[in-house]
Amino acid sequence: MRGVKLCAIADTQSAYEDDMDLASVIQELRRNPKGVRFQELARICDYFFGEPRQHGTSHLVYRTPWPGNPRVNIQNDKGMAKPYQVRQVVRALEKFEE
Repeated sequence: MRGVKLCAIADTQSAYEDDMDLASVIQELRRNPKGVRFQELARICDYFFGEPRQHGTSHLVYRTPWPGNPRVNIQNDKGMAKPYQVRQVVRALEKFEE
């Protein structure tokens, strides 16, 4: 089931300007971490963490808003996000719920 579209997110950029339902996003990512497209995960990270601090490579590195030096790192693997990095994003998004 590679390339599953996230139900909580529409294909258009304008959908990202509206409020995303954090719980729905986390649920969709958790349901199938192997089937998340890199671009979908990058859009989620852009929305919640802002612009990545690194461009021009296969990795996008995002700063998180809490103290310390935590980073969220995602990598393009032939158009798909790596499952362990999807889980890393889920853990970071769960901190927003706290």
